Amino acid sequence: MTSISQPLTLPCGAVLPNRLAKGAMTEGLADPQGRATPELDRLYGLWADGGCGLLISGNVQIDGDHLERPGNVIIDRRPDAAALTSLKSMAEAGTRGGGHIWMQISHAGRQTQVTVNPHPKAPSAVALGLPGKQFGVPEALTEPEILDLIERFGVAAEVARETGFTGVQIHAAHGYLLSQFLSPRANLRTDQWGGSLENRARMLMQVIARVRQGVGADFPIGVKLNSADFQKGGFAFEDSVIVAGWLQTAGVDLLEISGGSYEQPAMMDLAGMEPVDMPVQKASTAKREAYFVDFAKTMRQSLTMPLMVTGGFRTRAAMNAALEQGGADIIGLGRPLCVDTAGPAKLLAGADELDRWETKLRLLPPMLQFLGGLKLVKSLEGFAVTYWYYAQLDALARTGKANIRISPFAALMQVTKSGAAWLKARRA
Repeated sequence: MTSISQPLTLPCGAVLPNRLAKGAMTEGLADPQGRATPELDRLYGLWADGGCGLLISGNVQIDGDHLERPGNVIIDRRPDAAALTSLKSMAEAGTRGGGHIWMQISHAGRQTQVTVNPHPKAPSAVALGLPGKQFGVPEALTEPEILDLIERFGVAAEVARETGFTGVQIHAAHGYLLSQFLSPRANLRTDQWGGSLENRARMLMQVIARVRQGVGADFPIGVKLNSADFQKGGFAFEDSVIVAGWLQTAGVDLLEISGGSYEQPAMMDLAGMEPVDMPVQKASTAKREAYFVDFAKTMRQSLTMPLMVTGGFRTRAAMNAALEQGGADIIGLGRPLCVDTAGPAKLLAGADELDRWETKLRLLPPMLQFLGGLKLVKSLEGFAVTYWYYAQLDALARTGKANIRISPFAALMQVTKSGAAWLKARRA
Protein backbone atom coordinates (compact mmCIF):
# COMPACT_ATOMS: atom_id res chain seq x y z
CA MET A 1 0.00 0.00 0.00
CA THR A 2 1.17 3.53 -0.80
CA SER A 3 1.61 5.69 2.30
CA ILE A 4 2.87 9.14 3.22
CA SER A 5 6.23 7.71 4.35
CA GLN A 6 7.21 6.23 0.99
CA PRO A 7 9.68 8.02 -1.34
CA LEU A 8 8.70 9.09 -4.85
CA THR A 9 10.97 9.08 -7.89
CA LEU A 10 10.09 11.85 -10.33
CA PRO A 11 10.34 11.49 -14.13
CA CYS A 12 13.59 13.51 -14.16
CA GLY A 13 15.17 11.03 -11.73
CA ALA A 14 15.05 13.17 -8.58
CA VAL A 15 13.74 11.40 -5.46
CA LEU A 16 11.42 12.95 -2.88
CA PRO A 17 12.02 11.22 0.48
CA ASN A 18 8.33 11.03 1.41
CA ARG A 19 4.89 11.94 0.10
CA LEU A 20 4.31 15.11 2.19
CA ALA A 21 4.91 18.58 0.77
CA LYS A 22 4.59 22.06 2.20
CA GLY A 23 2.45 23.80 -0.39
CA ALA A 24 3.37 27.32 -1.50
CA MET A 25 2.21 30.00 0.94
CA THR A 26 2.95 33.68 0.51
CA GLU A 27 5.43 34.87 3.13
CA GLY A 28 5.85 38.65 2.64
CA LEU A 29 9.29 38.46 4.23
CA ALA A 30 11.67 39.75 1.55
CA ASP A 31 13.51 43.03 2.08
CA PRO A 32 12.41 46.14 0.14
CA GLN A 33 14.82 45.22 -2.67
CA GLY A 34 13.03 41.89 -3.05
CA ARG A 35 15.90 39.85 -1.62
CA ALA A 36 15.56 36.83 0.65
CA THR A 37 16.20 37.53 4.34
CA PRO A 38 17.32 35.79 7.55
CA GLU A 39 13.64 35.59 8.47
CA LEU A 40 13.01 33.40 5.43
CA ASP A 41 16.02 31.28 6.41
CA ARG A 42 14.56 30.74 9.88
CA LEU A 43 11.11 29.91 8.52
CA TYR A 44 12.32 27.41 5.92
CA GLY A 45 14.73 25.90 8.41
CA LEU A 46 11.81 25.20 10.74
CA TRP A 47 9.87 23.58 7.91
CA ALA A 48 12.94 21.60 6.77
CA ASP A 49 13.23 20.20 10.29
CA GLY A 50 9.49 19.50 10.31
CA GLY A 51 9.50 16.38 8.15
CA CYS A 52 8.14 17.28 4.69
CA GLY A 53 9.99 15.69 1.79
CA LEU A 54 9.30 18.76 -0.34
CA LEU A 55 9.01 22.45 0.49
CA ILE A 56 7.61 24.81 -2.16
CA SER A 57 8.38 28.48 -1.63
CA GLY A 58 5.86 31.28 -1.77
CA ASN A 59 5.56 33.40 -4.91
CA VAL A 60 8.93 34.50 -6.29
CA GLN A 61 7.99 37.24 -8.72
CA ILE A 62 9.61 37.80 -12.10
CA ASP A 63 8.48 41.45 -12.23
CA GLY A 64 8.91 43.89 -9.36
CA ASP A 65 5.94 45.93 -10.61
CA HIS A 66 3.59 42.94 -10.43
CA LEU A 67 3.68 41.55 -6.92
CA GLU A 68 1.19 39.18 -5.37
CA ARG A 69 1.71 41.15 -2.14
CA PRO A 70 4.30 43.46 -0.60
CA GLY A 71 7.30 41.48 0.61
CA ASN A 72 7.54 39.00 -2.28
CA VAL A 73 11.00 37.80 -3.25
CA ILE A 74 11.77 39.26 -6.70
CA ILE A 75 13.98 37.89 -9.49
CA ASP A 76 13.29 40.16 -12.45
CA ARG A 77 16.86 40.09 -13.83
CA ARG A 78 20.18 38.41 -13.11
CA PRO A 79 20.63 39.03 -9.35
CA ASP A 80 23.61 40.84 -7.90
CA ALA A 81 26.02 39.11 -5.51
CA ALA A 82 24.06 40.06 -2.39
CA ALA A 83 20.79 38.71 -3.79
CA LEU A 84 22.47 35.46 -4.88
CA THR A 85 23.97 35.00 -1.43
CA SER A 86 20.60 35.52 0.25
CA LEU A 87 18.93 32.95 -2.02
CA LYS A 88 21.71 30.44 -1.34
CA SER A 89 21.17 30.88 2.38
CA MET A 90 17.43 30.29 2.02
CA ALA A 91 17.99 27.17 -0.10
CA GLU A 92 20.54 25.82 2.39
CA ALA A 93 18.09 26.26 5.26
CA GLY A 94 15.31 24.61 3.29
CA THR A 95 17.33 21.48 2.50
CA ARG A 96 19.02 20.94 5.86
CA GLY A 97 16.56 18.18 6.77
CA GLY A 98 17.49 16.17 3.70
CA GLY A 99 14.43 17.10 1.65
CA HIS A 100 13.81 19.28 -1.39
CA ILE A 101 13.07 22.98 -1.64
CA TRP A 102 11.53 24.21 -4.90
CA MET A 103 11.16 27.84 -5.91
CA GLN A 104 7.65 28.80 -7.02
CA ILE A 105 7.99 31.29 -9.89
CA SER A 106 5.09 33.61 -10.67
CA HIS A 107 3.74 36.88 -12.09
CA ALA A 108 0.61 38.37 -10.54
CA GLY A 109 -0.77 40.02 -13.70
CA ARG A 110 -4.07 41.77 -13.04
CA GLN A 111 -4.13 40.39 -9.48
CA THR A 112 -1.54 43.00 -8.53
CA GLN A 113 -2.91 45.27 -5.80
CA VAL A 114 -3.49 48.87 -6.80
CA THR A 115 -1.10 49.99 -4.04
CA VAL A 116 1.66 48.15 -5.90
CA ASN A 117 0.65 49.08 -9.46
CA PRO A 118 -2.58 50.89 -10.42
CA HIS A 119 -2.37 49.69 -14.03
CA PRO A 120 -0.83 46.19 -14.12
CA LYS A 121 -0.26 44.22 -17.29
CA ALA A 122 -2.45 41.25 -18.21
CA PRO A 123 -3.47 39.30 -21.33
CA SER A 124 -6.35 41.73 -21.91
CA ALA A 125 -7.73 44.90 -20.34
CA VAL A 126 -10.26 42.99 -18.24
CA ALA A 127 -10.52 44.12 -14.61
CA LEU A 128 -11.15 41.83 -11.67
CA GLY A 129 -14.79 41.65 -10.70
CA LEU A 130 -14.21 42.55 -7.04
CA PRO A 131 -15.58 45.44 -4.95
CA GLY A 132 -13.40 47.90 -3.08
CA LYS A 133 -11.15 49.16 -5.89
CA GLN A 134 -8.20 47.13 -4.60
CA PHE A 135 -7.19 46.21 -8.17
CA GLY A 136 -6.86 48.55 -11.12
CA VAL A 137 -7.91 48.11 -14.73
CA PRO A 138 -5.04 46.24 -16.43
CA GLU A 139 -3.33 47.06 -19.70
CA ALA A 140 -2.99 44.37 -22.36
CA LEU A 141 0.52 42.99 -22.82
CA THR A 142 2.22 43.51 -26.15
CA GLU A 143 3.85 40.53 -27.85
CA PRO A 144 7.41 41.78 -27.10
CA GLU A 145 6.41 42.08 -23.44
CA ILE A 146 5.07 38.50 -23.46
CA LEU A 147 8.31 37.20 -24.94
CA ASP A 148 10.28 39.15 -22.33
CA LEU A 149 8.27 37.58 -19.51
CA ILE A 150 8.87 34.09 -20.90
CA GLU A 151 12.59 34.83 -20.78
CA ARG A 152 12.27 36.10 -17.20
CA PHE A 153 10.68 32.82 -16.10
CA GLY A 154 13.68 31.06 -17.60
CA VAL A 155 16.21 33.33 -15.88
CA ALA A 156 14.51 32.88 -12.50
CA ALA A 157 14.61 29.09 -12.90
CA GLU A 158 18.31 29.22 -13.77
CA VAL A 159 18.93 31.32 -10.66
CA ALA A 160 17.00 28.80 -8.58
CA ARG A 161 19.27 25.97 -9.69
CA GLU A 162 22.40 28.08 -9.32
CA THR A 163 21.58 29.04 -5.73
CA GLY A 164 20.79 25.55 -4.45
CA PHE A 165 17.05 25.18 -4.88
CA THR A 166 16.37 21.60 -5.93
CA GLY A 167 13.47 22.33 -8.30
CA VAL A 168 10.99 24.95 -9.48
CA GLN A 169 7.23 25.19 -9.66
CA ILE A 170 5.64 27.38 -12.35
CA HIS A 171 2.49 29.04 -10.95
CA ALA A 172 -0.27 28.74 -13.56
CA ALA A 173 -3.22 28.71 -11.14
CA HIS A 174 -5.24 30.94 -8.79
CA GLY A 175 -5.83 33.70 -11.31
CA TYR A 176 -2.23 34.86 -11.67
CA LEU A 177 -0.79 35.77 -15.07
CA LEU A 178 -0.38 32.34 -16.67
CA SER A 179 -3.80 31.35 -15.33
CA GLN A 180 -5.22 34.56 -16.82
CA PHE A 181 -3.88 33.56 -20.23
CA LEU A 182 -5.61 30.18 -19.90
CA SER A 183 -8.98 31.72 -19.03
CA PRO A 184 -11.29 32.71 -21.92
CA ARG A 185 -12.93 35.10 -19.48
CA ALA A 186 -9.72 37.03 -18.77
CA ASN A 187 -8.00 36.48 -22.13
CA LEU A 188 -9.87 38.15 -24.98
CA ARG A 189 -6.91 38.32 -27.35
CA THR A 190 -7.32 37.55 -31.04
CA ASP A 191 -3.63 36.93 -31.82
CA GLN A 192 -1.59 33.74 -31.29
CA TRP A 193 -1.83 34.19 -27.50
CA GLY A 194 -5.63 34.03 -27.30
CA GLY A 195 -8.74 32.41 -28.70
CA SER A 196 -8.35 28.63 -28.95
CA LEU A 197 -7.16 26.60 -25.97
CA GLU A 198 -3.90 25.91 -27.80
CA ASN A 199 -3.32 29.65 -28.17
CA ARG A 200 -4.33 30.44 -24.58
CA ALA A 201 -1.89 27.78 -23.33
CA ARG A 202 0.91 28.98 -25.61
CA MET A 203 2.57 31.21 -23.01
CA LEU A 204 2.57 28.46 -20.36
CA MET A 205 3.99 25.91 -22.80
CA GLN A 206 6.71 28.31 -23.96
CA VAL A 207 7.58 29.07 -20.34
CA ILE A 208 8.00 25.33 -19.67
CA ALA A 209 10.19 24.96 -22.76
CA ARG A 210 12.37 27.93 -21.77
CA VAL A 211 12.72 26.73 -18.20
CA ARG A 212 13.67 23.20 -19.26
CA GLN A 213 16.24 24.63 -21.65
CA GLY A 214 17.75 26.61 -18.80
CA VAL A 215 17.81 24.02 -16.01
CA GLY A 216 18.51 20.79 -17.89
CA ALA A 217 16.83 17.41 -18.02
CA ASP A 218 17.67 16.29 -14.46
CA PHE A 219 16.16 19.25 -12.58
CA PRO A 220 12.53 18.94 -11.39
CA ILE A 221 9.94 21.23 -12.96
CA GLY A 222 6.51 21.39 -11.37
CA VAL A 223 3.40 23.26 -12.47
CA LYS A 224 0.48 24.44 -10.37
CA LEU A 225 -2.65 24.30 -12.54
CA ASN A 226 -6.29 25.05 -11.86
CA SER A 227 -8.64 22.10 -12.18
CA ALA A 228 -11.15 24.86 -12.99
CA ASP A 229 -11.74 28.54 -12.25
CA PHE A 230 -15.28 27.76 -11.00
CA GLN A 231 -16.58 30.78 -12.88
CA LYS A 232 -19.00 30.91 -15.77
CA GLY A 233 -16.96 31.41 -18.92
CA GLY A 234 -13.68 30.67 -17.18
CA PHE A 235 -11.08 27.90 -17.51
CA ALA A 236 -13.07 24.66 -17.42
CA PHE A 237 -12.10 21.23 -16.10
CA GLU A 238 -12.27 19.72 -19.58
CA ASP A 239 -9.68 22.26 -20.75
CA SER A 240 -7.54 21.58 -17.68
CA VAL A 241 -7.34 17.88 -18.54
CA ILE A 242 -6.14 18.71 -22.06
CA VAL A 243 -3.53 21.20 -20.82
CA ALA A 244 -2.33 18.67 -18.26
CA GLY A 245 -1.71 16.20 -21.07
CA TRP A 246 0.36 18.78 -22.94
CA LEU A 247 2.37 19.46 -19.77
CA GLN A 248 3.08 15.76 -19.38
CA THR A 249 4.31 15.56 -22.97
CA ALA A 250 6.52 18.59 -22.29
CA GLY A 251 8.26 16.73 -19.47
CA VAL A 252 6.73 18.27 -16.35
CA ASP A 253 7.74 16.26 -13.26
CA LEU A 254 4.94 17.11 -10.82
CA LEU A 255 1.52 18.63 -11.49
CA GLU A 256 -0.24 20.24 -8.55
CA ILE A 257 -4.02 20.33 -9.02
CA SER A 258 -5.73 23.36 -7.49
CA GLY A 259 -8.52 25.75 -8.43
CA GLY A 260 -10.04 29.20 -8.12
CA SER A 261 -8.81 32.80 -8.20
CA TYR A 262 -9.28 36.00 -6.20
CA GLU A 263 -12.75 36.28 -7.71
CA GLN A 264 -13.64 32.71 -6.73
CA PRO A 265 -11.20 31.67 -3.95
CA ALA A 266 -11.88 27.94 -3.95
CA MET A 267 -8.21 27.27 -3.13
CA MET A 268 -8.85 28.78 0.31
CA ASP A 269 -12.24 27.06 0.70
CA LEU A 270 -13.90 30.48 0.60
CA ALA A 271 -17.02 31.75 -1.16
CA GLY A 272 -16.62 34.26 -3.97
CA MET A 273 -18.81 37.20 -4.92
CA GLU A 274 -20.66 35.24 -7.62
CA PRO A 275 -22.24 31.77 -7.84
CA VAL A 276 -19.87 28.84 -8.27
CA ASP A 277 -20.17 27.60 -11.86
CA MET A 278 -19.58 23.97 -10.86
CA PRO A 279 -19.35 22.20 -7.50
CA VAL A 280 -16.03 22.86 -5.83
CA GLN A 281 -16.17 19.42 -4.25
CA LYS A 282 -18.40 16.39 -4.30
CA ALA A 283 -19.99 15.11 -1.10
CA SER A 284 -17.52 12.22 -1.01
CA THR A 285 -14.63 14.66 -1.25
CA ALA A 286 -16.01 16.79 1.56
CA LYS A 287 -16.00 13.73 3.80
CA ARG A 288 -12.44 12.93 2.74
CA GLU A 289 -11.40 16.53 3.48
CA ALA A 290 -9.42 17.31 0.30
CA TYR A 291 -10.84 20.03 -1.95
CA PHE A 292 -9.46 18.87 -5.30
CA VAL A 293 -8.79 15.15 -4.98
CA ASP A 294 -11.76 14.08 -7.15
CA PHE A 295 -10.49 16.26 -10.00
CA ALA A 296 -7.06 14.67 -9.65
CA LYS A 297 -8.55 11.16 -9.69
CA THR A 298 -10.32 11.96 -12.95
CA MET A 299 -7.11 13.38 -14.43
CA ARG A 300 -5.25 10.26 -13.36
CA GLN A 301 -7.24 8.29 -15.95
CA SER A 302 -5.28 9.97 -18.75
CA LEU A 303 -2.02 10.93 -17.02
CA THR A 304 1.04 9.08 -15.77
CA MET A 305 3.05 11.98 -14.33
CA PRO A 306 2.93 12.44 -10.53
CA LEU A 307 0.10 14.56 -9.16
CA MET A 308 0.03 16.70 -6.03
CA VAL A 309 -3.14 17.84 -4.25
CA THR A 310 -3.19 20.57 -1.59
CA GLY A 311 -6.10 21.86 0.42
CA GLY A 312 -8.08 20.49 3.34
CA PHE A 313 -6.03 17.46 4.35
CA ARG A 314 -5.91 17.08 8.12
CA THR A 315 -5.88 13.33 8.94
CA ARG A 316 -3.25 10.73 8.16
CA ALA A 317 -6.00 8.28 7.19
CA ALA A 318 -7.37 10.64 4.52
CA MET A 319 -3.87 11.30 3.17
CA ASN A 320 -3.03 7.61 2.88
CA ALA A 321 -6.44 6.91 1.33
CA ALA A 322 -5.88 9.58 -1.34
CA LEU A 323 -2.48 8.07 -2.16
CA GLU A 324 -3.78 4.52 -2.25
CA GLN A 325 -6.86 5.35 -4.34
CA GLY A 326 -4.93 7.31 -6.97
CA GLY A 327 -6.18 10.74 -5.94
CA ALA A 328 -2.64 12.02 -5.41
CA ASP A 329 1.02 11.02 -5.41
CA ILE A 330 2.03 13.90 -3.13
CA ILE A 331 -0.07 15.40 -0.32
CA GLY A 332 0.27 19.16 0.02
CA LEU A 333 -0.08 20.76 3.45
CA GLY A 334 -0.53 24.47 4.07
CA ARG A 335 -2.34 26.18 6.91
CA PRO A 336 -1.58 23.61 9.65
CA LEU A 337 2.14 24.27 9.08
CA CYS A 338 1.64 27.97 9.82
CA VAL A 339 1.28 27.00 13.49
CA ASP A 340 2.84 23.57 13.93
CA THR A 341 5.90 23.32 11.69
CA ALA A 342 6.61 19.80 13.02
CA GLY A 343 3.19 18.48 12.02
CA PRO A 344 4.51 16.36 9.11
CA ALA A 345 7.05 14.61 11.34
CA LYS A 346 4.28 13.81 13.81
CA LEU A 347 2.16 12.29 11.04
CA LEU A 348 5.10 10.24 9.80
CA ALA A 349 5.63 9.01 13.37
CA GLY A 350 2.00 7.85 13.62
CA ALA A 351 -0.05 10.87 14.73
CA ASP A 352 -3.62 10.72 13.47
CA GLU A 353 -4.51 14.34 12.80
CA LEU A 354 -3.29 17.92 12.40
CA ASP A 355 -4.90 20.83 14.24
CA ARG A 356 -7.93 22.44 12.59
CA TRP A 357 -7.37 26.11 13.30
CA GLU A 358 -9.84 27.07 10.61
CA THR A 359 -12.69 25.94 12.88
CA LYS A 360 -11.60 28.21 15.74
CA LEU A 361 -11.10 31.58 14.05
CA ARG A 362 -13.78 34.27 13.71
CA LEU A 363 -13.64 37.89 12.60
CA LEU A 364 -16.67 39.08 14.56
CA PRO A 365 -17.09 39.00 18.35
CA PRO A 366 -19.73 36.58 19.74
CA MET A 367 -22.38 39.30 20.04
CA LEU A 368 -22.19 39.92 16.28
CA GLN A 369 -21.93 36.34 15.08
CA PHE A 370 -25.52 36.51 13.80
CA LEU A 371 -24.15 38.63 10.92
CA GLY A 372 -21.83 35.81 9.83
CA GLY A 373 -24.34 34.46 7.33
CA LEU A 374 -24.19 37.58 5.16
CA LYS A 375 -22.23 36.96 1.99
CA LEU A 376 -20.04 40.06 2.31
CA VAL A 377 -19.29 39.33 5.96
CA LYS A 378 -18.38 35.73 5.14
CA SER A 379 -16.02 36.95 2.43
CA LEU A 380 -14.39 39.52 4.73
CA GLU A 381 -14.02 36.95 7.49
CA GLY A 382 -12.39 34.52 5.09
CA PHE A 383 -9.76 37.05 4.10
CA ALA A 384 -9.20 38.17 7.71
CA VAL A 385 -8.57 34.56 8.70
CA THR A 386 -6.12 34.29 5.80
CA TYR A 387 -4.27 37.28 7.23
CA TRP A 388 -4.17 35.50 10.60
CA TYR A 389 -2.13 32.79 8.91
CA TYR A 390 0.10 35.47 7.35
CA ALA A 391 0.70 36.77 10.87
CA GLN A 392 1.65 33.27 12.04
CA LEU A 393 4.30 32.98 9.32
CA ASP A 394 5.63 36.39 10.32
CA ALA A 395 5.86 35.34 13.97
CA LEU A 396 7.54 32.03 13.12
CA ALA A 397 10.06 33.80 10.92
CA ARG A 398 10.94 36.46 13.48
CA THR A 399 10.71 34.54 16.76
CA GLY A 400 10.55 30.85 15.89
CA LYS A 401 7.11 30.55 17.51
CA ALA A 402 3.55 31.12 16.28
CA ASN A 403 1.39 33.86 17.83
CA ILE A 404 -1.96 32.12 18.18
CA ARG A 405 -3.35 34.74 20.58
CA ILE A 406 -3.64 37.40 17.89
CA SER A 407 -7.18 37.88 16.55
CA PRO A 408 -8.00 37.75 12.84
CA PHE A 409 -8.89 41.45 12.92
CA ALA A 410 -5.63 42.41 14.65
CA ALA A 411 -3.73 40.22 12.19
CA LEU A 412 -5.43 41.97 9.27
CA MET A 413 -4.38 45.36 10.65
CA GLN A 414 -0.83 44.20 11.40
CA VAL A 415 -0.18 42.67 8.01
CA THR A 416 -1.77 45.59 6.14
CA LYS A 417 0.37 48.07 8.09
CA SER A 418 3.59 46.13 7.51
CA GLY A 419 2.80 45.84 3.80
CA ALA A 420 2.33 49.59 3.51
CA ALA A 421 5.62 50.20 5.32
CA TRP A 422 7.40 47.77 2.96
CA LEU A 423 6.06 49.56 -0.11
CA LYS A 424 7.11 52.94 1.30
CA ALA A 425 10.62 51.64 1.95
CA ARG A 426 10.82 50.10 -1.53
CA ARG A 427 9.81 53.34 -3.21
CA ALA A 428 12.30 55.27 -1.12
